[in-house]
Amino acid sequence: MAAVTPQDDTRLRYAWRVCAVTSLGIVLIGVAGSTLNVALPTVVRHFGANALESTWILLAFLLVNTASLVFFGRVADLLGRREVYLTGFALFTLASLLAGLSPDVWFLIGTRALQAIGAAMILANGTVIITDAFPPDRLSQGMGVYIGTLSVAQLAGPTLGGLIAETAGWQWIFWLNVPAGLIALGVGAGLLRKMPRRPKAPVDALGNVLVFAALSALLLALSEAGSSGLSSPVFLIGAGLFVLLVPLIVLTGRRSPSPVLDLRLFGGRLLACANLASFCNALARSALILVVALYFQAAKGLDAFAAGLSVLPVPVGIGLASPVVGMLGRRVSPYALSIVGAAMSAAGLGVLALAADPATPYWVIGGGLFVAGCGSGTFLTGNTTQVMRALPADSLGVVNGFRVMVMNVGIVISVGLSLSVLTASVGPALRAQVYAGTLSTLSPVAVGQLMDGFQRAYGVLFAVALTGTVLAALARSPRR
Repeated sequence: MAAVTPQDDTRLRYAWRVCAVTSLGIVLIGVAGSTLNVALPTVVRHFGANALESTWILLAFLLVNTASLVFFGRVADLLGRREVYLTGFALFTLASLLAGLSPDVWFLIGTRALQAIGAAMILANGTVIITDAFPPDRLSQGMGVYIGTLSVAQLAGPTLGGLIAETAGWQWIFWLNVPAGLIALGVGAGLLRKMPRRPKAPVDALGNVLVFAALSALLLALSEAGSSGLSSPVFLIGAGLFVLLVPLIVLTGRRSPSPVLDLRLFGGRLLACANLASFCNALARSALILVVALYFQAAKGLDAFAAGLSVLPVPVGIGLASPVVGMLGRRVSPYALSIVGAAMSAAGLGVLALAADPATPYWVIGGGLFVAGCGSGTFLTGNTTQVMRALPADSLGVVNGFRVMVMNVGIVISVGLSLSVLTASVGPALRAQVYAGTLSTLSPVAVGQLMDGFQRAYGVLFAVALTGTVLAALARSPRR
C-alpha cells in the first residue's frame, strides 16, 4: 500500500471541502425541484391553471435546463468553470425571488425557465469540479456523498413543499431558495479555486437551438397525446417537427467542431451503453415522486403535506444507498454497482405496477418506493463514477454536460409520457382535476379509471427500467 504524501493529504482535504460546496448546489436544485412536484396542486388551484399550463409549470424548467446543459459546459471551458458555476447560483437565486412574486401562471413559467438556466450552470459543472478535485481512487466516495446529498434534498423537498404550501403559501417554496442561494454563492466564492481553461472552441449555437426546438415539439406532442389522442393535429405537428429536426441535429453536429450532441461519444461500447442506461434509469425514476404524490392527492384525497410524507421512502432509499455504495466503490467495480442498482430500480417499479389499487396497504407501496430509491442511489453512484473515470480530462466539461443532458432528456420525456399515460384514462374533461388533486371528491368511477392509468404508467416505466438494466450490463470496459 503506497504511503500518503503531504501533497495527497492536502489534495484530499481540499477535495472534501469542494464536495461540501458542490453539495450545497445540489441541495438547492434538489429541493427546488422536489418541493414543486408535491405542491403543484396548490399552485394550480391558486392560478386556476388549465391542464396545459399545469404541465408546463414543471416542464419549462426541465426543458430549458436540458437544452442548455452542454452549452454551459462549453461556456465553462471557455470562461472558467468556477466563474460559470458561481454565476449559476446568482441567477438561480434571483429567479427564485421573482417566481414567488409571479402575478400569473405564465410569469411563473417564465421564471421557472430562468431558474433552469442557473441550474444548468450549476449541474453542468458540479460533477466536473468534484472529479478534478478528488484523486481517482477516492472519486467514488466523493460521488457517493454528492449524490447522497441530492437525496437529502429530495428527502426534505416533498415534505417541506407540502408543509409550506399548506401553511405559509406556495410563494415561500421559491423564496426559501434566496437565503440558501446567497449562502452557497458566498461560500463557493471564498473556497473554490480557479480551474485551468480548456482550449477555445466555438459554441454550437445552431445545435442548441435545434435541440431546444426538437425537445419542445416532442413535449408538446406527448402532453397532447393523452388528452386528445394520436390523431390530434397538435400531436401530429409536434411529432412531425421532432422527426424532421433530429436529422438536422445530427447533420449540424457532424459539421460543427464542438457539437451540442457529439455522437462520437457513442462510438465506444462503454460510453454508449452507460449513457443509454442512464437515460433509461432517469426516464424510469424521475416522475416517480410526481406520479405517487398525485396518486395520494387525486386518488386518496390527502393534502399536500401528507402526500409529501408518503413519498419519503424514495429519497430515504437514495440517501442510505449512495454513501454506502460510495465506500464500496474502492472494492466493488462501478460497473457491478450500476447493474445491481438498475435491477433494484426495476424491481421497485414492478411492485408499484402490481400495487396500483386504492385498497393496497401503504407498507406495500412504501416498500416499492424504498427499493426503487435504493436502486437509484446505487445506480447513479456507480454509473457516474464509471463514466467520469472513462473520460479524458480535456473534455470533462462538455461531456459531463452531455451526460447530464442525456439524463435530463429522460426526465423530460418521463414527465410528459407518464402524465400523458396517467391522465388518458380519465379523459380531457377530468384531466385538470387530477393536476389539482381534487378528483377523489368527484366520482369513485373516475378514481377507478385513474387507477388503470397509474397501472399503465408504472408498467411503462418498469419496462424502461428493465431495458436500462440490460444496457448497464453491456457497458463493460473493453479488455486490454
